[in-house]
Amino acid sequence: MENIREKLFWGEIGEDAQRQYIDARSVFTALEDARKSAAEVRGGMYWQHKNGTDYLMRTSVNNSQKSIGPRSAETETIYKNFITRKNSAVKRVSDLGAELVRHQKMNRALGVGRAPRLLIDLLNKLSKSGLTGFFTVIGTHALYAYESTAGVRFAEPEALATRDIDLLWDVRKRLSFITQMEVLDSSFLGLLKKVDSTFELRPDQHYTAVNSKGFEVDVIRREMKDDDPHPVRLTDADEEEFYAVQAKKAGLLLDGAKFSSMVVSTSGHMARMNTIAPALFIRFKRWMATQPDRDALKRRRDILQANLVEELAREYLPNETLE
Repeated sequence: MENIREKLFWGEIGEDAQRQYIDARSVFTALEDARKSAAEVRGGMYWQHKNGTDYLMRTSVNNSQKSIGPRSAETETIYKNFITRKNSAVKRVSDLGAELVRHQKMNRALGVGRAPRLLIDLLNKLSKSGLTGFFTVIGTHALYAYESTAGVRFAEPEALATRDIDLLWDVRKRLSFITQMEVLDSSFLGLLKKVDSTFELRPDQHYTAVNSKGFEVDVIRREMKDDDPHPVRLTDADEEEFYAVQAKKAGLLLDGAKFSSMVVSTSGHMARMNTIAPALFIRFKRWMATQPDRDALKRRRDILQANLVEELAREYLPNETLE
């Protein structure tokens, strides 16, 4: 059997860049945890005087109110603990946010990342909008997650050559997805336009949006199963909106093992990418390469990517099972 390593190459990033990635990742994950804690104390508490008695009121982010109870030793403690937790959470998010900006500058200076800035901005928009759990990044862009975790860079230009990102949408969560989009008061296309205002749906395929520079975002779903709606729009917004297109074997990707990593852009900005595990990526790409209707150039890239990821995982990701 040919030695794959004689043909496929990558380069380890420099020691300074490796240390910087590790330090930046520590701050990034700490900020993720801080934001989760801050989310638990969103809204506020205040005392409302009514009928001669003070009542402790809890307000939510949408301005709804709920009475906790009349003033007492117990509600005084609840109020004090809430305010203390909220102030602490806000300060921690602020401090870590400032530290992350510093690391972004250092990432750029040391050449830590090379993912497209648009990819980072899109992932961060999904995260800040509470939509991360509805999407999985699949396809070529997953390579940025694998190489970031391994501390290397694929040296095969063809492997990373793509002008589109595939987002696998979990149609099983459609109702909760619509609820969250209603909170955001936006269609998914509208949300995408906040990342880049030039995104428009392609007239011939409403599962693809393309911006003024030709970068595409595709939304795909598993093949229709059980009581899945079909065809299906992501939301019921009146305006133009994405449809999710069925993809062969997408259900296997949806249910399979996942992989998560902090990825960094050439500008140093950071985002979390949730994608599929390397073993699943390898199997899927090799299956894609056998499809008779697959473009010949894409088949060659499928095989190249599968081989690269397999060798990378064996060498640098010992915790990933490839069997």
